Amino acid sequence: MTSLARETMLVDAHITTMTVHNLYLFDRNGVCLHYSEWHRKKQAGIPKEEEYKLMYGMLFSIRSFVSKMSPLDMKDGFLAFQTSRYKLHYYETPTGIKVVMNTDLGVGPIRDVLHHIYSALYVELVVKNPLCPLGQTVQSELFRSRLDSYVRSLPFFSARAG
Repeated sequence: MTSLARETMLVDAHITTMTVHNLYLFDRNGVCLHYSEWHRKKQAGIPKEEEYKLMYGMLFSIRSFVSKMSPLDMKDGFLAFQTSRYKLHYYETPTGIKVVMNTDLGVGPIRDVLHHIYSALYVELVVKNPLCPLGQTVQSELFRSRLDSYVRSLPFFSARAG
């Protein structure tokens, strides 16, 4: 087997294991409006409400750090960061809604995916729905199911991740 064939197999193997771990949706005040998880292997070991506060606090701190320390004009601001195990993708709307998705490291920029979740799912199914009170946890089953279907349809979502 040539080294190119071996390298291609490794790349293909890596692609098939890419996945989405979880997603948070926060309002401008740090209220977690929605949380979903798909392939999250390790739990935080604390109540979900505490996890939401930690996540929002970290996002607030990173945004502040990036805006103050960047040597260049940060038109788009903070978009993502990664650890040795996962990548956090971040999208903030002009109204302060924050969409956060954790994925495997191999997933590239997904700003368009996060924008779609906000504009085509959240705005259309929650904001425009008079039965969904804004500023509270999303209770819409239609939103939850459409979000789940959309995330599962993404090219980097793998049902075989494990």
